[in-house]
Amino acid sequence: MSPSTKTAPAARAATSRNGGGMHHTHNDMPEKLRRQVCTELNALLADAGDLTMQAKQAHWNVRGPNFIALHRLFDEVYEHAAAWTDTIAERITALGGQAIGTVQAAAEHTRLSPYPLDLVDERAHVERLSMSIAAFGENVRDLIQRFTKLEDLGSADVCTEISRAVDNDLWFVEAHLGG
Repeated sequence: MSPSTKTAPAARAATSRNGGGMHHTHNDMPEKLRRQVCTELNALLADAGDLTMQAKQAHWNVRGPNFIALHRLFDEVYEHAAAWTDTIAERITALGGQAIGTVQAAAEHTRLSPYPLDLVDERAHVERLSMSIAAFGENVRDLIQRFTKLEDLGSADVCTEISRAVDNDLWFVEAHLGG
């Protein structure tokens, strides 16, 4: 299954486990819409949490002639992914939703492919982390489209901002693959 073909039912199940996960708010968006957006954002939150730790896995374990450059770059990707995780979770809570953001929830609900735990070679890490960043970017762009159609331009804007940064990180990582 490709990283983006997994849908958000797991996130919906997680949301239903906490009583619907909606808190009182004076936000004027209809609750049904806010609930739908929060469900989709919780799926993305799981992906972002997973990407965060995949970048750290690469950071900790990379070896090769370009070690220091990649070690630092992977740490930057980690910091960015952690910031995206926070932004997504805060958007969920701003809409009155419950952010489902534990490591266990991310592991259970991520749509990203598992990161191999035995990678050491720098090229292998660059290729694998590139795949995860690209899959995350695809999921983010999918939500830009969905949220725009749902007329939640605030959530679409959050995803647009993240998308630009994801594309930049992918460019930086893929640059290490050469021509």
